[in-house]
Amino acid sequence: MEGRYKITSNRESGFGRYDVMLEPLKPGDDAIIIEFKVCRAVKKQTLEEAVEEALKQIEEKNYAADLEATQIAPERIKKYGFAFEGKKVLIGE
Repeated sequence: MEGRYKITSNRESGFGRYDVMLEPLKPGDDAIIIEFKVCRAVKKQTLEEAVEEALKQIEEKNYAADLEATQIAPERIKKYGFAFEGKKVLIGE
């Protein structure tokens, strides 16, 4: 990814702190925002619910604000939620 993206993590954007952001260095590439969640047995949460929670957080906290401020069009910002439960992983967009 070196030379193609500027990769940052745990920085403020919008109304919170995203987990990982990949900002394209080339005009034609998409930007990527990633939010990670761990399923909690205490919450009786499924992988699907954790993915939805991650995607909802990206939207509610407006993590795309910094990317949009640099003139990256909203349709060029890909948003992914990663949910983990032990060795199981589910990725949603």
